[in-house]
Amino acid sequence: MENVFDTKDAQNYIDRINKLVEDTHGLWGKMTVDQMLAHCSVSYEMVYEPEKHKKPGSIAKFILKTFVKPKVVGEKAYPRDSPTAPQFLITGRKNFEEEKKRLIGFIQKTQQLGPEAFDGKESFSFGKLTSQEWNNMFAKHLNHHLSQFGV
Repeated sequence: MENVFDTKDAQNYIDRINKLVEDTHGLWGKMTVDQMLAHCSVSYEMVYEPEKHKKPGSIAKFILKTFVKPKVVGEKAYPRDSPTAPQFLITGRKNFEEEKKRLIGFIQKTQQLGPEAFDGKESFSFGKLTSQEWNNMFAKHLNHHLSQFGV
């Protein structure tokens, strides 16, 4: 698995994103490329712009930590057409260039902060995570959707 905190690996994600064009079509799923970029940014928004999202209640958080967390932060790749959490659903079209720039900015910021900034950091939905779990979550999500769009 790639390391989102590594300069080379982060640049690889950025290079893949830069191969996308406004009319790139997904190989599966229903999202448009601009929606996919906005969707990928949600994981980072929960870290850097938490006020944009409602935190799960205690029962929802228990369910997320118990059943969803191992699938999200583990090393196994997401299968195609995996279910999407409601806060990650993007409706309507987005500005492709703005979403691309935003996602690249989040990738760069995460890489520059490094693993130390994430070790033991509280996740919106899963409680405290190790830097490796943060890495797995970010890397798997990016790989899944960039592969969905053929890059």
